[in-house]
Amino acid sequence: MEKVTSGVNVSCEVIANSAEEYRVTSKNTYLVECFAPDGALKWAEENCNLVTEEGLDDLLGQYFKGSGYTAAFYVGLVDNASFSSVNATNTASNISVTTATNGWIEFDDYSEAVRQTLSLGAVASQSVDNSASKATFSIDATGTVNGAFIATTNTIGGTSGVLYGVVSFASTRAVTSGDTLNITVTLTQASA
Repeated sequence: MEKVTSGVNVSCEVIANSAEEYRVTSKNTYLVECFAPDGALKWAEENCNLVTEEGLDDLLGQYFKGSGYTAAFYVGLVDNASFSSVNATNTASNISVTTATNGWIEFDDYSEAVRQTLSLGAVASQSVDNSASKATFSIDATGTVNGAFIATTNTIGGTSGVLYGVVSFASTRAVTSGDTLNITVTLTQASA
């Protein structure tokens, strides 16, 4: 009886391990570079983001169900004012420039009238990025940014569409009027 129980345990472990070999993960990396008005690099921050539950549901619905697909994605900035955290349950419907309903508000002190378009290049080796066409923000006030996000609507403070992913910086980053933020986003789907 003990030998049978032991064999079952080993068998379960093997099944669990083989299932883990084929796990697919969504990983998105943000490289944010801040340049002073004279073009000097002031700081750079690179972090992996959190893909939200809303973003994962949208990915499944768009790709596997083919429902209402659009390839329009936009990059926004997270303000440090009222910041507490980013969370997998964050949604586009809770984005705001005044109230931290997601645990953060959107940073809007830049001269562009909308969130910046995420223009992705060719897909290769399960990855795609916007390195040839970085999302650029012209800062027009002093402030502190604490991350970035990808959403399906370009309206600053807009609450429609889907919040695909959001990243919080390792530490807050100060910006001043005249600075330029260039953001490179790399989206990766990989087997773990």
